[in-house]
Amino acid sequence: MFRNTYQGGFLSILYSCGSSPLELWDMHVKNGYIRRITDEEIKSLALEIAGTNVATTYIYCPAYPKKELGIKLPFLIIIIKNMKKYFTFEITILDDKNMHRRFRVSNFQSTTRIRPFSTSMPIGLSGGWNQIQFNLSDFTRRAYGTNYIETTRMQIHANCRIRRVYFADRLYSEDEMPEEFKLFLPMHRKKCVREEDVPKKPSVILEKVPSVEVPIEPEEEILEPPVVQKPDLIEKAIPERVEEVKEIITKKDEEEEAEEVKEEAEEEAEEEAEKEAEEAEEIEEKEEKVEATVVEEKVEPVAAIREVEEKKEEDILKLEEYFRT
Repeated sequence: MFRNTYQGGFLSILYSCGSSPLELWDMHVKNGYIRRITDEEIKSLALEIAGTNVATTYIYCPAYPKKELGIKLPFLIIIIKNMKKYFTFEITILDDKNMHRRFRVSNFQSTTRIRPFSTSMPIGLSGGWNQIQFNLSDFTRRAYGTNYIETTRMQIHANCRIRRVYFADRLYSEDEMPEEFKLFLPMHRKKCVREEDVPKKPSVILEKVPSVEVPIEPEEEILEPPVVQKPDLIEKAIPERVEEVKEIITKKDEEEEAEEVKEEAEEEAEEEAEKEAEEAEEIEEKEEKVEATVVEEKVEPVAAIREVEEKKEEDILKLEEYFRT
């Protein structure tokens, strides 16, 4: 979809205040709902995804299964509200090995699991609105030892409220970001001593939305509701998982080599058995020929003796007839 377009700075794929926020998306709803509501905290529109089962209510992009996003920007940013319920999202990327890898992030898992084609990891959100920052290039390199090429698909499941989903070429500070990509929380009145007596105009205090980077936590750590950025956990968990993946791959290679050796040995044994069977057949044929020649040799002297005896009997009969005459 975006592979042949210029990609630089910011690229938004969902904005809840737009005329058609789900223009690039499609939805799947079962035992839940997806609708645009006015959030009471920010006093602005937000897309709410809610359902009894996170697996059956979600939005996905692109809408057509055969299409791909083709977004090469390495940073994914989601402005989202914590509804204090189960929530998950997943993103599929393509690496330089031409392999599709899926990163699944959820707030109901406590451990990180790295598999050959998918990685599941926990996330901790603070109360209210959060800004999730996902470094796709860094996660791809640490989990699989490959380079990130592009993002192909994305799914966001219940339960949450979404303000905006966009990609960026790098992480920008508050001052560098455009106004439409910022989220301002509601204005508060600054209290003074004689506020009740003298009415005054409220002064504006803008509260920053907390940024949450997706951490990869070790297996021993239990998920707690408020989790702050923990880069040290990422440093610890990912290499260990990479080593486990390498061990699994080496074990599989060894098993395949052992199977190949076993198959070769079986083939050699079968060939030897066939050769032995052929040799046994040849020996049997030779023995049969020898027995036939022996029988013939035995038959010939018996026949000669009978002929001699018959001749003797004929001679005796002739002599008897001669004497009678």
